[in-house]
Amino acid sequence: MEAKMKRNFMIAGHAHCGKTSLAEGLIFACGSSPRKGNVTEGNTISDYDADEIERKISIGASLLNCVYKNHQIQMIDTPGYVDFVGEVISSARAVDAAVVVVDAVSGIGVGTEKAWAIADELNMPRIVFINKVDKEDADFKESLADIKEQLSNKVVSIESLQDSDLIEAVAETDDKLLEKYLEAGTLSEEEVKTALRNAVAQGSVFPAIGGSALNDTGVKELLEFIVEYLPSPLEHGEIKCIDAKTKEEKQLEISEAGPLSAFVFKTISDPYVGQLTLIRIFSGSIASNTGFYNATKETKERIGQVCFMQGKEQKPVDVAGCGDIVAIAKLKNTSTSDAIADEKNLVLFDAIKFPESAISMSVKPKSRQDEEKISASLLKLSLSDPTFRVNRDKQTKELIISGLGNLHLDIMIKRLNQRFKVEVELGTPKVPYKETITKTAEVQHKYKKQSGGRGQYGDVTIRVEPLPPGQDFEFVDDIFGGAIPRNFIPSVEKGVKQAMAEGAVAGCSIEGIKVTLFDGSYHAVDSSDMAFQIAGAMALRRAVKEAGPVLLEPVMNVEVVVPGDFTGQISGDFSSRRGRIVGMDSKGKNEVVKATVPLSEMFKYSSDLRSMTGGRGSYSMSFAGFEQVPQKIAQGIISKYQADKKEEE
Repeated sequence: MEAKMKRNFMIAGHAHCGKTSLAEGLIFACGSSPRKGNVTEGNTISDYDADEIERKISIGASLLNCVYKNHQIQMIDTPGYVDFVGEVISSARAVDAAVVVVDAVSGIGVGTEKAWAIADELNMPRIVFINKVDKEDADFKESLADIKEQLSNKVVSIESLQDSDLIEAVAETDDKLLEKYLEAGTLSEEEVKTALRNAVAQGSVFPAIGGSALNDTGVKELLEFIVEYLPSPLEHGEIKCIDAKTKEEKQLEISEAGPLSAFVFKTISDPYVGQLTLIRIFSGSIASNTGFYNATKETKERIGQVCFMQGKEQKPVDVAGCGDIVAIAKLKNTSTSDAIADEKNLVLFDAIKFPESAISMSVKPKSRQDEEKISASLLKLSLSDPTFRVNRDKQTKELIISGLGNLHLDIMIKRLNQRFKVEVELGTPKVPYKETITKTAEVQHKYKKQSGGRGQYGDVTIRVEPLPPGQDFEFVDDIFGGAIPRNFIPSVEKGVKQAMAEGAVAGCSIEGIKVTLFDGSYHAVDSSDMAFQIAGAMALRRAVKEAGPVLLEPVMNVEVVVPGDFTGQISGDFSSRRGRIVGMDSKGKNEVVKATVPLSEMFKYSSDLRSMTGGRGSYSMSFAGFEQVPQKIAQGIISKYQADKKEEE
């Protein structure tokens, strides 16, 4: 099908606003499904995963397609919970427009605000579908007024093409048209249609339609509007890319006959469909059973069948072209955010920017036999969801999973059990504290052991002193006169480093110290590498305890984005978490509160922020550095460590 006859969009909005029901209604109205699925009955095309059917919510983005009036329509049904906002972010990179669904009764939710902001960043054309207008408490005009106030004053009702507000809105997008409107007081229907189409494509006007997805009211009207006014792939707004050779930014030329340019926006890996790579073709075409060049990985990739997706069902096609959103199975080297291009015209695209993790948990297998299996299984889950992250903390040795919220992690752990038959226990991650010193100390330690036969002897005297901030460790050999033979010096350093890794007062790694070995003694027969290692380690532990030891804790840069009404509450809450406010900025209609906060105070912040702001706040964290733990808190950490150690002994 010609690209001018194609329409691609995502359906977005808050949870339970009726997105999936609308998708079902559109598919059914086009005749692409013999029945209309129902979320309550768990038989919709897009919500096919067991978790989605059980919870009656969308968790992953789902591709659907149909044909209406000789137009190919491809849509992506996206989740509404903010825990799964990564699906909306990635879907937005694959479509030309969005249908934003708003519940006429419950109004604009957080999911709607997030989706609108994502579309704003891409200057994406939008239609607003005000759903559930048939409900008793619904009021279309009131909903429209709220949308104009909270989302954009460019939202205009299109209940009638001769509505004065609509005519005025489209006229203002064209100087000549506005002049004619001001002179004549009206415009012809054809003039309004042409101007409206241009205005929608430019993002100057966001038309609003009322209806009921469940009862099919307004669904046909929405279809008519989609084919009439939404842009085709050829009219996609500016697509920025980078020339792979010159590294210069340029605008992608969209053409059906031009060189291949495509973008991988999502990878699916689940029991229903196996591993599928989802691709948006911007220019050129891809044929089944051929190959393409991955410009990001700089490698050729052989491909099998190219498919359109209808929920979990794959529909094979021979060739896919400009504007198509397709799936290809079992690709070896291609992953999310990769650019697919013609070898003679290599271009790259900006990688999808997913939000930072908002919550982390430690993971332990319930069974020892699952220890090896657990990491590999979690990694497979993370491949299909870039907002779900897995890592092993180098210091605490804990396996840590991170996600966008409690619901997100609940879903992933359930999938871990269902798909890989692994059961785990979740806990709060350990804080990777560090130990350091505040003053200089000198210690001699003699390790002497005689138990029949050859003994063990190692005697060292060391000085420890604090290093300037940013320096971790320095070892100085200051031995004169052969007090310790040269071959044993590395053994002393090895013992010192071992003790630093294990800690002296709280079981945390030691950093920021200079260790000088300046005296000692040895035994011609009993001295050995091991004896000097042990002597060095024991000397280091004693020296640290005498050198004013303190604990350091990781401190995070935290940015919270909230409506202005909540800034005072957020600032006060940070103070209660031992945080410091470092600045405030405006971001659209929201305020950004910037602070530095100890990591130990942030583990439950995701749910706390949601409670404080009714789900309207979001935050991101990045590592800022280490700071000294207040003495009272440090003493509690040290006491607990010593008590646990005694228990183990």
